[in-house]
Amino acid sequence: MRPKRDRILSLLSIAERGGFVKSGEFQTEASVKEGSACLVIVAKDASDNTRKKFQNSCTYYAVPFLLYADRETLGHAIGKDFRASVSVTDKGLADRIRELYEIQSPEKEEMIWEVANENT
Repeated sequence: MRPKRDRILSLLSIAERGGFVKSGEFQTEASVKEGSACLVIVAKDASDNTRKKFQNSCTYYAVPFLLYADRETLGHAIGKDFRASVSVTDKGLADRIRELYEIQSPEKEEMIWEVANENT
């Protein structure tokens, strides 16, 4: 019997191959600040400082943010070593990852922060 594949990590891998992923703290933060990030994923085992940094940054710049997997798994999905943070720069892929996350993750209330549009 084949092990169940994680569809979120598969989409993240596809996004990387398409050139739509920025990984590592510096590149992820830069993509959020320049407005190219459509979604930020931070590893569950990232430091509290890293989590807080990206949560605050994503809230300020209105970028969806979620905690998912661990550093080793995130890095492996994009063909790199450990990665505590990644950003997806393609809106379609980011939206699909968020849809799958909402279906797949039982503890989503603590994991995802949606940025409400205050202008509407």
